[in-house]
Amino acid sequence: MLADPRFQERKSTESGALRHEATVSGDGTGLVINSSRVLPAAKVPEAVRGLVGNHLTVTQEERWGPTEPDGSRHGTVEVRVSGFPVKLTGRLALVEVDGGSLETLDGTLTASVPLFGSKVERMAEQAVRAEIRAEQRAGDAWFAER
Repeated sequence: MLADPRFQERKSTESGALRHEATVSGDGTGLVINSSRVLPAAKVPEAVRGLVGNHLTVTQEERWGPTEPDGSRHGTVEVRVSGFPVKLTGRLALVEVDGGSLETLDGTLTASVPLFGSKVERMAEQAVRAEIRAEQRAGDAWFAER
């Protein structure tokens, strides 16, 4: 599913992206997913909306390693917001659980905004959680159709 460009498109659409693009590449042992989404600033808390303009461009790179003997995959993720000092870096895991799949993210979200960094981080965390829920909805729909 993650390697299918149609899923990447669906994930972006589910997140409310106005425009999006994604590339998926791999060499048989690993997988790299690069995506860019333009989101309306209405998704940004009003307190920082003036700092970002009318739209946000979010870029994401996922690097997945080879499939492990138990079927799991592990990787890394980096998410940046163009023109705004917010970055998410983390480790990803995709494992089988009860006949299904579970993807986990263990990451660090940072906002380099003097005096207001921690407040911006808390607001950005809400946006990241919303994106994760959108990806979950896209994945649920994807599997329901198969």
